[in-house]
Amino acid sequence: MKLIECPRDAMQGLAHFVPTDLKIRYLNALLQVGFDTLDFGSFVSPKAIPQMRDTADVLEGLDLTTTTKLLAIVANVRGAEQTTNFSAIRYVGFPLSVSETFQQRNTNKSIDQALVDVAAIQNLCLKTGKELVVYLSMGFGNPYGDPYSPEIIGEFSRKLADMGVGIIAPSDTVGSSTPESIELLFRELIKAFPTIEFGAHLHARPGEATDKVLAALRAGVQRIDGALRGYGGCPMAADDLTGNLPTEVIVETLIDQHIPIQLNRSAFETAYALSVEVFG
Repeated sequence: MKLIECPRDAMQGLAHFVPTDLKIRYLNALLQVGFDTLDFGSFVSPKAIPQMRDTADVLEGLDLTTTTKLLAIVANVRGAEQTTNFSAIRYVGFPLSVSETFQQRNTNKSIDQALVDVAAIQNLCLKTGKELVVYLSMGFGNPYGDPYSPEIIGEFSRKLADMGVGIIAPSDTVGSSTPESIELLFRELIKAFPTIEFGAHLHARPGEATDKVLAALRAGVQRIDGALRGYGGCPMAADDLTGNLPTEVIVETLIDQHIPIQLNRSAFETAYALSVEVFG
């Protein structure tokens, strides 16, 4: 099981700016835990996401001697080009919405234009030894009335597979997923695209996380995103109680299901305690 810790997603919507030195301390604490990947920052417009304007400076202060791989989010080709300046970044993440309305709101482009960017970023990743992770935003429905169905997610996955994208993460942007819809979607995708690594990037209200994790596990998911204490989530959810899956709940659920994970529990507790200082 690959655990992806997402402090970038947790921090990006905070009203207060987290000082760069505190970000570095928190990320370095997370790097000691043993997560497969750390979604640590993003190369996007500082006007759009001011919290991430110091990503390059943060990267300079990270302890890169651990086995945890780094992932940075980008919203266009220019952002992807910035990642090529940093050999430490293994994964480049791109949010591709299956909702036309949200794609326009999130990146000021249509889905068709975003797919052109995905192709260009995929080629850039191949040339520079990085790997593209495409997040299918609004992957469990949307509040705009735009068309949605598991079949639509399958169509997007086919287009991405044809481009050579190897990691796809349907994302529950507004917390609309249910255990039933999670299990159905991932079971169908994993069966239809056996060579693709499908990840679950889910959001949940308090008390919902365990059932959502269990549903993903039943479907065969082996890559799951979380954030300590469940911080973060999409502002579009319009619900302060909807956040990322709490990593501690994911870990507890995996242990209860006798799924082996290799984490440094002492380092986990240190990072967990430090998260209070970061998020307030």
